Amino acid sequence: MPTPTQLLTRLDELGRALASTERALGLIGLGSVGLERGRLDNYSDLDFFVIARPGHKQFFLDDLSWFNAPCPLVFAFLNTADGYKALFADGIFCEMAVFEPDELANIPFAAGQIIWQADDAPADMGSPRVPLPRSSHTAEWHLNEALTNLYVGLGRYWRGEKLTAMRFIQVYALDRVLALAATLEPAQQAFPDPFSPDRRCEQRLPQASQLLPVFAQGYEQTPASAVAILNYLEQHFEVNPHLGRAIRQLAQPPLS
Repeated sequence: MPTPTQLLTRLDELGRALASTERALGLIGLGSVGLERGRLDNYSDLDFFVIARPGHKQFFLDDLSWFNAPCPLVFAFLNTADGYKALFADGIFCEMAVFEPDELANIPFAAGQIIWQADDAPADMGSPRVPLPRSSHTAEWHLNEALTNLYVGLGRYWRGEKLTAMRFIQVYALDRVLALAATLEPAQQAFPDPFSPDRRCEQRLPQASQLLPVFAQGYEQTPASAVAILNYLEQHFEVNPHLGRAIRQLAQPPLS
């Protein structure tokens, strides 16, 4: 696996490649290669924004010679209209997007580290102007959404729709449980991800994370996972008793 030093070196190399085109304003490193380098490790990838000069965005998306300059790409997938997921021959994986300055002003993103910028680039290029998304949902909403996910998921499980049942209970309901867990224990400093709250939950919520093996027991154990989640919710919150009983009943195999 690439080392942190190799990852950061590759970013610097990409910055020089962009500078040589004279069509770019800057390169912004994001996440673990941005302002969160305390979590950079051998399993990190390169997340970055290329800031193109006005009118030159499409050049960077159509002609990847700048991208190949440090090391040949062995895989490149245009996964959005703005950027690629790509793999270099030496094993460094990237997720990148290209924006022009007026686009960047309307995109929410976590502040990044400016790796390279042109002399005439905006000084605040690495700072977002749009605030990051914040949930407006209350604890009551998370609780009742989790409970109804359990109920719906169990019905689907016994109908034979086990995959969607697993997702309703071990993904959707569990997402709500994680949101509730954050109200019960002080979150540890572990770089929360505003776009993906399950990221690093083992480090952020160590107490609740001890129960993850029973909350997510797998495809064939969805009813047991539902009961474990319900037990946790009843232990810490005021669960509607009628819905709680209905979930417990539905978690039992139907009579043949």
